[in-house]
Amino acid sequence: MMPLNDFQVNINLQQPLGLVGFGKPLIVGEITGGLAYQEFLTLEALAESVEDTSPLYQKAQALLNQENRPERFAVAGYDSAAVDGPTTASALVTSLLGNDWYFLITTETDVTEMTAIADVIEGSEAGGYPKLYSAQVASVDDLTTLVTEYERSFFAVHPADEHIDAAHIGENGSKPVGSITWKSKSLTGITPQALTADELTAIEDANGYAYVKKAGQSVTSEGKVLSGEYIDVVHGLDWVVANIENRVQKITNQAGKIPYDDSGIAQLEAGTLSVLKEGFSQGIIADDGNGNGVYSTNFRSSAQSTAEDRKNRVYTGGNFEFQLAGAIHEGKITGSVSY
Repeated sequence: MMPLNDFQVNINLQQPLGLVGFGKPLIVGEITGGLAYQEFLTLEALAESVEDTSPLYQKAQALLNQENRPERFAVAGYDSAAVDGPTTASALVTSLLGNDWYFLITTETDVTEMTAIADVIEGSEAGGYPKLYSAQVASVDDLTTLVTEYERSFFAVHPADEHIDAAHIGENGSKPVGSITWKSKSLTGITPQALTADELTAIEDANGYAYVKKAGQSVTSEGKVLSGEYIDVVHGLDWVVANIENRVQKITNQAGKIPYDDSGIAQLEAGTLSVLKEGFSQGIIADDGNGNGVYSTNFRSSAQSTAEDRKNRVYTGGNFEFQLAGAIHEGKITGSVSY
């Protein structure tokens, strides 16, 4: 099922050549009899549907134990013995891609099934409902068996008795998109691991992360998806695309008619520019050094459209570009000493 929008936005992330829903988590796990998708505000409400000793509940508990916990969260369950209905986490997630959530957390510990889930999430953008998958494995060996090209899954290496995958989303998923990087974040209820430099390097070389002490503080060691791209980049691009689509759709919904002339095209361009301006103010788009966002639009005039497009009432001449703000994750500072 595709989203009901008349306008689609595509972004090509050029490597240097030199909204509501963007923080909402979904927790998926196994439960006898299954559990239909539901949204909750509190653990007490969830306890009416699942046992408080269940992995589903424990994930939610870690999620809500954070200082910046989400306002609401969704939960859904599958029954592996079901005759009618999803019998795996990946099948259930597939059926729920059209629902209003963004971050996926599962109770799954089997790496093969986690790979199947990551495959589903990887295809979510093409289906019109981009999502991100937060997961954890117990060892770096498990991490290295995963497909490294995944752009929409990020994995921690952490003991299974603590739910760092849920805690990370609970603390950081609801913060304004673009305002944070996912590295060096402190989490409530998560124990830092005593890793050697070589052990941490092995995890980060596989584009995973760990929870460790740095300068006396317990923090996440990195903030990348498995492909090596940064989580905040993927999150930010999804925000830009969704908000331009929504903004332009609202313009068409509220207008009696958008004429196929330069005045009508200017309305579409203005909607696009307003989102880019917000993206700059939120920290997604770079500053040119003078307090201005590094972004631009180029919308072709009506005279440059084809007769076929005008006949079909389709406008394909809108383009925009921007520079990502990025973030500093590490560096070197050189000093000198004199007598």
